[in-house]
Amino acid sequence: MNQKIVYDFTKFTTTDYTGYLSCVIWFNGCNMRCQYCYNDDIVFSKNGNYTLNDILTFLKNRIGMLDAVVLSGGEATLYDLISICEKIKELGFKIKLDTNGTNLTLIKELIKEKLIDYMAIDFKAPKYKYKTITGVNKYTQVINIIKHLIDINFNFELRTTVNSSLLDEKDINSMISTISNLGYKNIYYLQSFIETQSNIGNISKHRDIDKEKILSKKLSIQWRN
Repeated sequence: MNQKIVYDFTKFTTTDYTGYLSCVIWFNGCNMRCQYCYNDDIVFSKNGNYTLNDILTFLKNRIGMLDAVVLSGGEATLYDLISICEKIKELGFKIKLDTNGTNLTLIKELIKEKLIDYMAIDFKAPKYKYKTITGVNKYTQVINIIKHLIDINFNFELRTTVNSSLLDEKDINSMISTISNLGYKNIYYLQSFIETQSNIGNISKHRDIDKEKILSKKLSIQWRN
């Protein structure tokens, strides 16, 4: 609890966990190198700025003012979330996990112990583009987690960041077909690439996706930003 594994934390947000007043914990590091990622400072950081004890001290002073804690990053599942989630739950907060969906063992344990209430999984790309966009061969792991969550009826969402130089309408439709065939029935969130001063792939904003070509009849689609 005294290791500085938290890069930063957002003290208040109404948008990261819909319906709840939350804070966001941004964990150091990631096991992916997504080209569009603008959190490159977090991904490449070797040392954090806060310990988990720092976060718990903050949360103790927010009991009754905040509803929930969002675990994000970077990639939160690189760390032992069991102990931190237990301590957050003892304080009475709901927990949402933002994840790239590559650590099935940990996620199963968190759900089994009722330590998370909601999950958002970044579904990065179709299988044929997954390594190109993320830098790793983790597609099968992500699909297995999606299958598991559907099988146990756990409350979660899938979301994809879209830059048309990386994903075009054909790619997005392929992803919609994949998750539809798995039995996913929740909203599928498509979020536009945000251009910042830097990102891992050094890419820029490209043409807008033609939303008329997205097969929304198969699934409920919601565009963000």
